[in-house]
Parts: sequence; structure tokens; C-alpha cells
Amino acid sequence: MNARVVDLKVLGVPQAPLVALESGRNVPFEIERVYYLFGTAAGKSRGFHAHKKLQQLIICVRGSCRVLLQDGKEEMEVFLNKPNKALYLSAMIWREIHDLSQDCVLVVLADQYYDEHDYIRDHERFLEMAERRAKD
Repeated sequence: MNARVVDLKVLGVPQAPLVALESGRNVPFEIERVYYLFGTAAGKSRGFHAHKKLQQLIICVRGSCRVLLQDGKEEMEVFLNKPNKALYLSAMIWREIHDLSQDCVLVVLADQYYDEHDYIRDHERFLEMAERRAKD
């Protein structure tokens, strides 16, 4: 599976830590879009989709969450709760974000602008596409 946790170097002083995000250095793509999720209602989950081409880096800058990943063959679970840990996701990775703490803030860096046509929102369709892709 082309997903992995990335350690982000903490700079600054202990009283004021800082993490810098730089395209081509600790972000493995050119950044075209940045967005953040916050204020998710208790018991609600996010995600439930994959992207045909988009790559992302997800950082939990506050709080915590659990991310379930699937590429059609493998499954992986990642717990995000530190602002110096990021989750890299390539294209064709199904993601579900669960157990978001009330104070959870997720910052997402993407290598493309928003494009609804890049989304795969149906899990069965995703599995079919992943299987076809594996055969090619």
C-alpha cells in the first residue's frame, strides 16, 4: 500500500515548537491546495472515499483520530495524535476517519485543486477499480 506515516522535523525551541512544510522536501509533491477539518460532531466520521489521482498529506495538528486505509489488497490503521506526524496517501487509497476527538483539527495538503471527478465515493466501485488496476 502506498501510504505511510511521515515524521516531520520539529524546529524552534521547546517552549515554541514549529514544523515547516515544504514541497519537495518533507511534502513529497507540489502543494496545490490546503484545507482543514475541525468541529466534527461527536460520533461522526469523515472520508469514505478514494481519489483517482490526488495525493495527500494529512496532519492532525490538534486532538486525535483513527484512519482506516485500504488499497483493494491490504488494509492499514493509523492513529494520528501528534502534530509532527503526517499520513501520506497516494492515489487509489480508500480512507475513513473515525474517532475524531472534540478538539481534532486535521490539516490536509493536496497536490491538486478540488475536482469532484477525481473522487470515488462508492466503496464497491473503488474495489472494482483497484482490482482492474492491479491486473494492468
